[in-house]
Amino acid sequence: LSEDDQIVVDTARDFARKRLAPNSLQWDAQKHFPVAEMTEAASLGMAAIYTREDVGGSGLSRIDGVRVFEELAKGDPVTAAFLSIHNMCTWMVDTYGDDAQRQSWVPRLASMEVIASYCLTEPGAGSDAAALATSARREGDEYVLNGSKQFISGGGVSGLYVVMARTGDAGARGISTFLIEKGTPGLSFGPAEAKMGWHNQPTTQVIFDDVRVPASSMLGGEAGLGIGFRIAMNGLNGGRLNIAACSLGGAQFAYDTTLAYMAQREAFGAPLIEEPTIRGTL
Repeated sequence: LSEDDQIVVDTARDFARKRLAPNSLQWDAQKHFPVAEMTEAASLGMAAIYTREDVGGSGLSRIDGVRVFEELAKGDPVTAAFLSIHNMCTWMVDTYGDDAQRQSWVPRLASMEVIASYCLTEPGAGSDAAALATSARREGDEYVLNGSKQFISGGGVSGLYVVMARTGDAGARGISTFLIEKGTPGLSFGPAEAKMGWHNQPTTQVIFDDVRVPASSMLGGEAGLGIGFRIAMNGLNGGRLNIAACSLGGAQFAYDTTLAYMAQREAFGAPLIEEPTIRGTL
């Protein structure tokens, strides 16, 4: 790592150790979404890592993002994973939004004044473009959205929903992306999903019942018509890197913790680390 690279890693590592790790188990038990701590992470540049600097982003690289999420996940994989989703949404608005959308949304996303959720998966469709059913019908200067999204991280809490909806025929070319604000009439949320763990990240359905938004809410403006699936997939390309980094960081923390425990715990007069089977497993 270069000196600058090391600063990025050290900043994320220190934050994870001091602000995430001591609270992780309690947050899970209490189903607490740590907005204050994520906002603090945002003040260190971790909510818009690879977003352009002219709208408040950190202007770093994808590999910087991978290093940040790996370190954050050593403190709390759930919070790290949500920050990765928020970063993905921020990048999508920065990369594909028109100038007005970039100027309006990205500074607030970078500071986490506004939290963002990514809305692609549906009850009957994941990343299968042909099966995506949520519709956005043009009526004058507005679009009217109907349908639902499933398993949305941040559902009911986030202030911005980046939504893929069908504006045209079946298939990938009939999908566009919309920026929908919480509080828009007709936008509602299902109950919290029952999950095995990951309780400190809210997950719900996001429901659209005649949700009317200005045509300017389409990501990219008129140029965004029909390219929503490409936007969604390009967002996921980076998102998958980030989630892989979170998985690696969580695994590394589990390994390091186990190794330390085995070196200290004694049985039959010797540390467990001296037992050949345990050593071999580690």
